[in-house]
Amino acid sequence: MTAVREAPARRGPTPPARTGRPAAARWARRAPLLPALVFTIVVTQLPFVATLVISLMRWNSLDPANRGFAGLDNYAAVFTDPDLRSAIGVTVLLTVTVVVVCLVLGLGLALLLDREFAGRGVVRTMLIAPFLVVPVAAALLWKHALYNPEYGLFNGVLTWLFGDGAPQPEWISGMPLLAVEASLVWQWTPFMMLILLAGLQSRPQDAVEAARIDGATAWQVFRYLTLPHLRQYLELGALLGSIYIVQNFDAVFTITSGGLGTANLPYTIYQTFYQAHDYGQASAAGVVVVVGSIIIATFALRVVSSLLREDGGRAANRTGVRV
Repeated sequence: MTAVREAPARRGPTPPARTGRPAAARWARRAPLLPALVFTIVVTQLPFVATLVISLMRWNSLDPANRGFAGLDNYAAVFTDPDLRSAIGVTVLLTVTVVVVCLVLGLGLALLLDREFAGRGVVRTMLIAPFLVVPVAAALLWKHALYNPEYGLFNGVLTWLFGDGAPQPEWISGMPLLAVEASLVWQWTPFMMLILLAGLQSRPQDAVEAARIDGATAWQVFRYLTLPHLRQYLELGALLGSIYIVQNFDAVFTITSGGLGTANLPYTIYQTFYQAHDYGQASAAGVVVVVGSIIIATFALRVVSSLLREDGGRAANRTGVRV
């Protein structure tokens, strides 16, 4: 028998020897970002770590002898103290009300601006303007130019419509929380409008035109095409709006000074820190606000990433490139 020789297995090309160049190139690309990273850590993370440490301490400047480690007592006080619990409830109510009303009004304005009409650019600029006003200036505008019972615009309009015997309500003392909510809705509705308008302009127009050709009414197009398409944009607006409204301090401080049941959690933290001088309890409440904001921001980032993936997929489908 003749022995059959097996052909030696073919070997692929020998991979090039690894050098330090790729790592050096990566570090060369990342090195310009290091100063910004260090600055961000120093400005944001170190103060938060200090706040976290203080929140675990028993520290009141009015009682300097009674200072020491308190553990989680300050956090327990945040959720058991009646004033702080009331502030948490006001914060939730204020945030939910403002965000929902802003989304509804922003959706209506976005639908109007999505249509072609003369002067649309001017109208869009005017509607965006309230969002560009400094928050303290916006609160002062509402407090003095609109709500003031003697020379405010609202009571002036009532006098103009009904004469000298028209009622002159005290807007701030009569409806304090609604007064704060109205000023925040006025300022944050343009933000929601911009997000939803961007969503409307990214709709697939071929599907809308096909639905109209098939006899779909405007309500059916909105109900079955526009609203499902805007779902993630609505979620994004709600999440981002919640992050900002939860931390709102300017409107409460300027319009009502936290009185008449309008003290939210940021204002209560201000009172605890600067008036009661209880640094430990104020820091614990601040940590609660930050943790809540981080949780909301995590969901917001997920929504943003899903929107970017969808936009990338649609762009790839239009160009015929597989993602």
